[in-house]
Amino acid sequence: MSRSGLIELEAILAIVHRGSFRAAAVDLGMSTTALSNAVGKLEQQLGVRLLNRTTRSVSLTDAGRTFVGQIAPAVQSIQDAMNTARSQQSTPSGILRINSFATAAREILSPLVLDFIRRYPQVHIDLVTEGRLVDVVAEGFDFGIRTADLIPSDTIAIPLGAPRRFSVVASPAYLEKRETPQVPHDLLAHACIRVRLPNGAPYRWHFAKNGESMQIDVQGPITLDEASLSRIAALDGVGIGFFMEADVRDDVASGRLVQMLEDWTPPLAPLCLYYPSRRHSSAAFKAFIDLAREIAAVTRR
Repeated sequence: MSRSGLIELEAILAIVHRGSFRAAAVDLGMSTTALSNAVGKLEQQLGVRLLNRTTRSVSLTDAGRTFVGQIAPAVQSIQDAMNTARSQQSTPSGILRINSFATAAREILSPLVLDFIRRYPQVHIDLVTEGRLVDVVAEGFDFGIRTADLIPSDTIAIPLGAPRRFSVVASPAYLEKRETPQVPHDLLAHACIRVRLPNGAPYRWHFAKNGESMQIDVQGPITLDEASLSRIAALDGVGIGFFMEADVRDDVASGRLVQMLEDWTPPLAPLCLYYPSRRHSSAAFKAFIDLAREIAAVTRR
């Protein structure tokens, strides 16, 4: 086995776990070419093929299945020992991987992530945004960021940021010749910027007031799946948009957008940083938790 043998072993385990070279390469912070070379080198050293590769899939050979079953516990033990050693660091360093959905990432980027890397320049943050809920442990993340009502019960959660709410907005130019909606059902007579969920389904706009809740399936000239694009369309007068308030707060304050139906958009569950309890944590991991708790303490004041 070469001196870089651990990397090669981690490579084969990551491919098996993720089911593809591309996803495994992202997890390991490698290019797909480097990952393929690592696996090829390992197979050459062993003198046996470990993976069946096609253009669409990857699977273990019989020899690969036996090999992975034997090495997985040993590699985990080595990784645990390395984590134990890292926990003795006095200066935060290394990599922290965080999983979040996009709107939450935008809200916590400046107060948490960017502040952290300014304080601890030897730490690299790998922030992955996606719409689906993931098992942060199984997917190799240190932290997750989700709303409080979506966090697994067996994890530790720290509330982040100010109260959140939706915001219904349109440009002054759009509203100039139209009557401003007073209740959610009035939106059905307007051009709205529709939102597509990660699973492809249209998003129904949610409203609540005095114990009454409703979902409105709005109609309009365009459907988008990214908030920054929807904001551009709203600013351009295409129609009424539905956003997280944080995404359009500056536009409302400057008058570029006009907010409406505020009494129908109550506060939402707060964002939380969450993580599994672990016996040995790196200095970087501990420092990130400490900063999150600082933010939580300021929010509670």
